[in-house]
Amino acid sequence: MSAFTRHRRSRRIIAHFAGFEADLLRSLAAQLVELLRNEAAVPRDDLDPLEAMLDFSGPESEPEDPVLARLFPTAYQHDEEAASEFRRYTEGGLRDGKAAAAVSIIDTLEEAGLPFELQEDGLVIDVELDEPAAETWMRSFTDLRLALATRLGVEDGDEDYWSTLPDDDPRGQAHDIYQWVGYLQETLVAALTD
Repeated sequence: MSAFTRHRRSRRIIAHFAGFEADLLRSLAAQLVELLRNEAAVPRDDLDPLEAMLDFSGPESEPEDPVLARLFPTAYQHDEEAASEFRRYTEGGLRDGKAAAAVSIIDTLEEAGLPFELQEDGLVIDVELDEPAAETWMRSFTDLRLALATRLGVEDGDEDYWSTLPDDDPRGQAHDIYQWVGYLQETLVAALTD
């Protein structure tokens, strides 16, 4: 199983992924980008840079999708008007940032040699990150884990439930992926603090 470590001499963060692991990580990041994309998250080339900076036409209500609602919780629970205004001014930029972080995972994996379609057994993808890139990956891992946990219905203290599922249950397999992303995140945090 892959893990992040800090290279002793270069002090960069490194990991070696089996081809299927890198492909799975790319797929998860791509699904997150797809979920996050909306009018506010798609870059618009037709706007003047100043106009783009002052564009606060984001959504005003909580997303219907439970994952998006978890990624963008309501800021003011007891003040609907303030919550709506806050969301309008912030959600578009937050979506853009989360999508860009997920895209950085995809780009880094592909730049490291992950082909568009994985066909090779035994392929190893070596990833090397500087600290800002590692922090971006760490934030995206948080988003991926929140998305997976929300879709699966993961709750504190429910480990017994997940451990009793049959090996061929797709929910258990998805939970294993959730745990794997958590493991990657833990090793990335440890490498960053080393």
